[in-house]
Amino acid sequence: MTKKICIFLFSIYIFLHICDFFTTFAGKFLGDLTMKIAFTTKLPAEGFHRLSEHELYAPLEESEVLVSTFDKPVTRQMIERAPHLRLVTNFGVGFNNIDLDACREHGIRVTNTPQPVIEPTAELAFALMHDVARRTAEFDRLLREGKAEPFGVMNNLSHSLYGKVLGIIGMGRIGQALARRAVASGMTIIYHNRKPLGEEALRRLGYEARYVSKEELLQAADFVSLNLPYTPEVKHIIDSKALRMMKPTAYLINTARGAHVDEQALVRALQEGEIAGAAMDVYEHEPQITARLLTLDNVVLSPHTGTGTWEGRIAMCENVCDNILAWINNEFDKMNIVL
Repeated sequence: MTKKICIFLFSIYIFLHICDFFTTFAGKFLGDLTMKIAFTTKLPAEGFHRLSEHELYAPLEESEVLVSTFDKPVTRQMIERAPHLRLVTNFGVGFNNIDLDACREHGIRVTNTPQPVIEPTAELAFALMHDVARRTAEFDRLLREGKAEPFGVMNNLSHSLYGKVLGIIGMGRIGQALARRAVASGMTIIYHNRKPLGEEALRRLGYEARYVSKEELLQAADFVSLNLPYTPEVKHIIDSKALRMMKPTAYLINTARGAHVDEQALVRALQEGEIAGAAMDVYEHEPQITARLLTLDNVVLSPHTGTGTWEGRIAMCENVCDNILAWINNEFDKMNIVL
């Protein structure tokens, strides 16, 4: 009987030690799942509620994840002083602010947030197009300064969008969303991509859009909108030669990347009447703006606010969370992977 009691007590002792071991192991394991996440910019807290169990705004040197924003460079020096870094998730669709070569060398994944930027950016592109054609900002400025023409039937005239041709360079998701708005205003759509959209993609658009060469687009469009991503190959896709191809009554709209446009050539074209006007949300040497652009009445400028709505920012935060949580759970097919 005594022997059985001893065996029973010993068994309980062993059991308790095993439980203690697994409790300790589980604690360490779960602790490892608590990620340290660094940020380059303070972002809306309400967009990150799903990451509440993780340490947000941790020091970069200690972090496994970096949430970067398109206006802050992620340099090789930053990456090399972050030995634990495994994921850079960019708050924005563009990622030319990130040193991809350094990320690749250090085995770091890179993601972006393409979906939430579509509608806000298309919305602003359409607003800029409308503004520069109807001279809304110019008239507002003149009225405030007391320099406007008197009210009159043939004074303060502008141009309509209705019946005009919109040429879109870069018929991706943003370009398509812009075209949808333009069609609703009675415009005709032509576009140029590296290759034409397929039949199924065209069918899904719900409106007609005709593929043309870049040269034909520049010559035929009343409005030329740049909606393509940046690569070195498309730097200055709008240069002095391209501007000379455009109608003298045409307008240039850029909500994509500043480096798409040779701003010195654009200033000359605007001053000499080669084109009627321009509306821009991005700049070649951002945040600096070519000084002469600030003085021209036929230019509308916006401070890189394409995605800058409260709704858009929250949606982008949510998309960042999607990328981080998918990465934690090894659900890579759910991530917007750039690298």
